[in-house]
Amino acid sequence: MIDIVGVRFKNGGKMYYFDPGKLKLSQGQWCIVETARGKECGEVIQENRQVSENEVVSPLKPVIRIADSADIKKMHTLRQKEERAFDVCAKKIEKLKLDMTVVEVEYTFDESKILFYFTADGRIDFRELVKELAVVFKTRIELRQIGVRDECKMKGGLGMCGRPFCCHSFMGDFHPVSIKMAKEQGLSLNPVKISGTCGRLMCCLNYEQNVYEELNRNMPRVGALIKTPDGNANVTEVNTLKQTVRATLCSADGSAVSKMYSASEIKVLNPGKNSISKEEMEQLLELEDN
Repeated sequence: MIDIVGVRFKNGGKMYYFDPGKLKLSQGQWCIVETARGKECGEVIQENRQVSENEVVSPLKPVIRIADSADIKKMHTLRQKEERAFDVCAKKIEKLKLDMTVVEVEYTFDESKILFYFTADGRIDFRELVKELAVVFKTRIELRQIGVRDECKMKGGLGMCGRPFCCHSFMGDFHPVSIKMAKEQGLSLNPVKISGTCGRLMCCLNYEQNVYEELNRNMPRVGALIKTPDGNANVTEVNTLKQTVRATLCSADGSAVSKMYSASEIKVLNPGKNSISKEEMEQLLELEDN
């Protein structure tokens, strides 16, 4: 077993494990750690705990010390410098007429490098931009192209649920989301209703997917032919969480009757066909993050 702490460097960012040594760190504290790009200041998200060695990638980088008032002050100074660098970069992009948009700027804690994150539809020749930024800031410049999901993660905002974006508030990594999840959860396949601000499928589709997969094993789809205690019928409505279906069958006088049945009362005779056309499916697949 080894002792570790979890540290995060930005809001909604990924948590990384470090070796605390003899330090005892509490959640919410700030500390100076050694990283691949030098010393960085991060927030403790997970305090000291022991894990088996196969749960982490060794060797772990060390926690150098707990951040003091001077370190916190420097962090605030760097945030101000990042705002200035953002404005300078945006003006340079406009001047050079580059088809790109700067999203965020990040100084390393030792100010040896500035990272500019940007979005663009395709590949961009930004060599001239790097030269001009290097002249202004007189330090190493790195430009990184990011996708629309990363842009939302960095900027933040409110989702259709009225809450802050999951990716900006607590999600460390993005997880695969597919159209299959929306179908299994009985959601409308209208792209407007199942896509987030980023234009991709909503991350929250993944949260309850394992529950729906388990519940849907014994459930027919709409349009399926089933055997009920009252005879054969066609499914018109499915409630996965209640484990019930509504089906239409013919009565003795030939009229259509709609009745509700529990999953335990029915048997699927014919699963039916997919009601989504090829064109609709192609449109929906564009929402998936490739």
